[in-house]
Amino acid sequence: MLWVLIALVPGCLTMIWQFGYGVLFNIIICLSTAVLAEALMLKLRNRAIKPSISDLSAIVTALLLALALPTLAPWWIPFVGTLIAIIIAKHLYGGLGYNPFNPAMVAFAILMVSFPKSMTVWMLPNSLLASDVSLADMAAMVFQQQADVSLIDSITAATPLDDMKTRLGLSQTIDEIRSASIFTSFAGQGWQWVSIAYLLGGCLLIAKKIISWHIPVGLLSGLFIASLIAYLFEPSISPSPIFHLFSGGAMLGAFFIATDPVTAATTLKGRVIYGLLIGLLTYIIRTWGGYPEGIAFAVLLVNMTVPMIDQYTQPRVYGHK
Repeated sequence: MLWVLIALVPGCLTMIWQFGYGVLFNIIICLSTAVLAEALMLKLRNRAIKPSISDLSAIVTALLLALALPTLAPWWIPFVGTLIAIIIAKHLYGGLGYNPFNPAMVAFAILMVSFPKSMTVWMLPNSLLASDVSLADMAAMVFQQQADVSLIDSITAATPLDDMKTRLGLSQTIDEIRSASIFTSFAGQGWQWVSIAYLLGGCLLIAKKIISWHIPVGLLSGLFIASLIAYLFEPSISPSPIFHLFSGGAMLGAFFIATDPVTAATTLKGRVIYGLLIGLLTYIIRTWGGYPEGIAFAVLLVNMTVPMIDQYTQPRVYGHK
């Protein structure tokens, strides 16, 4: 868990660099709430508090949720989301090792379905801001829900995935859409650096043998292949595979979320299948679903198939047919 946190540092710093202090507020709220919720549930269950908190599993869950949340979400969004992740998605199933679904993604999905407006308040990357937003202004927007309306309008925008999906629905072509300032030559403005930071952190985990390559490669391959087929057939209305890989949460999902050792497949062949299914479902949800990003829902759906995947992909025992 400690190495996972270390590997997330580049992504955290890049998110703060690109999207401002709102990311830091999300991290602080999620981490503090997670520690308190974990201690409360352990106390109610008559379990030792210090050893369970020291394993850092709650911290990892909270940090993943914080990085997935909108950068201008009101303070109660990360607070409620963390309570859902720790109390409902983790401890009500029996605690660490017993939860069948990824806790961070359970919280994200519930928040997305329940509070869609608050879950779409994303800040423009710093490169597109006319002027820097002060810490005081950011705090007013996050904690007091008070700020100059003109300021909010000038610093908020849809994510590249959301904007792409909305404008494709208005029958605009890819070339017309990518002429907007929030897009770069291959991805979303600011998001490409965040994705590269997560990719570097994920490579560190593979190098340290904290995770295996099977799930990340499977997920990214599934997303790449599905988007490549669509792009080859309809390049005017289908974003490129590179755009899909570097404009949303694909890298975070591939290396840090889908690889959760509790909820992921355990056999080597099963991990590849597990990753491929998540990548394919992510593309399907992004393209035809009601939400621009599909990582959370794809992970939860494939979490349900893990027992079957493991059952049918067990390696042959030496000496047996």
